[in-house]
Amino acid sequence: MPVTRDIVATYRGPRRVVRRLLDMGEREDRALVMLVGACVVVFVAQWPRLAREAHLAERDLNPLLGGALMAWLFIAPLLLYAIALISHGIARLSGGRGTAYGARLALFWAFLAASPLILLHGLVAGFVGPGPGLQGVGLIWCGVFGWFWLSGLREAEWSSA
Repeated sequence: MPVTRDIVATYRGPRRVVRRLLDMGEREDRALVMLVGACVVVFVAQWPRLAREAHLAERDLNPLLGGALMAWLFIAPLLLYAIALISHGIARLSGGRGTAYGARLALFWAFLAASPLILLHGLVAGFVGPGPGLQGVGLIWCGVFGWFWLSGLREAEWSSA
């Protein structure tokens, strides 16, 4: 199934999508592509906000883009791998029977599946700026991401399938 269809299907039932991805077998390359794809989307989502900041502060945009590139494509993946490992450890202490790969897949997929809302957040940050609209979109993204991640982690760690 194409990734866009899987993203849409995740909004209807995140556990089913994660189960289907887990049933495809342990492929670290697949998990890494999901993570890098999500990080690229988040990096692109930062462009409107960074352009706004550069314009308002009368600064050059390129250093801001370079910093965002470094953060999202080099540092964030390492941090997300660490978060996935920690979540797997907590799940194991709570009686989870899954694998570290399942925990990584659940986190990385949640991050990628919630990426349309990150793009919306970036647009609001760039065109509207700080305020209740930006906070609202950010809160919605956090809620959706948390729902996807916890649902996927539950499927990966505690599902009997």
